[in-house]
Amino acid sequence: MATQKRSKHINLRRMRKAFALKPLAVGVAGVLLSACSDDRQDARIYTSLDECKIDNPDAIAQCDAAYQTALDEAARTSPRYTTENDCEHEFGANQCQYVNNNQGSFFMPFMAGFMVSQLLSPSRYYSQPLYTSYSPYSSYRSRWVTADGYVFDGDIRKRNYRVRPDAFKPKPTVTRTMSRGGFGSSVRAKSSWGSSSRSGSWGS
Repeated sequence: MATQKRSKHINLRRMRKAFALKPLAVGVAGVLLSACSDDRQDARIYTSLDECKIDNPDAIAQCDAAYQTALDEAARTSPRYTTENDCEHEFGANQCQYVNNNQGSFFMPFMAGFMVSQLLSPSRYYSQPLYTSYSPYSSYRSRWVTADGYVFDGDIRKRNYRVRPDAFKPKPTVTRTMSRGGFGSSVRAKSSWGSSSRSGSWGS
């Protein structure tokens, strides 16, 4: 954390290293077209970028590109906090990095995984960063959650999902910091819509 606190910019190379070394599962959902009556699609989550490449030997470049896209999206849409303590209260000790750029200085959680659709398409795919929490105070501890607070059913050990296309809908750019518990409140509000609504429809 000491070197991260001295960072002056979002360092994507450092994010890649932190992503690879931290005990955070890398989530990649390779989504295939489904013939079901609804529009949900099959998805699988991988625990590392290498697993994505091994499982999809014909989509090595897509795995790399999807990962980079997710890093870029994390820098743009990740929740931001004024203090490290507030960030760690929601995401866990040593799970946040310090950022100082032209938008100001703040703390943001490390990306815990990334989710991809249409991975086997050489010209079109969708990618989103995912997060998880190791904080004992968090309602989404050890669960997959998106930047805007949607939580997938089950814990991070679950690998197979069926998701709707709106799981990959672009998230709004974050420009303001939030206080302690702000992200958790957003998660609880969305979860309260019920499993038959938006949160449950993503990963049941």
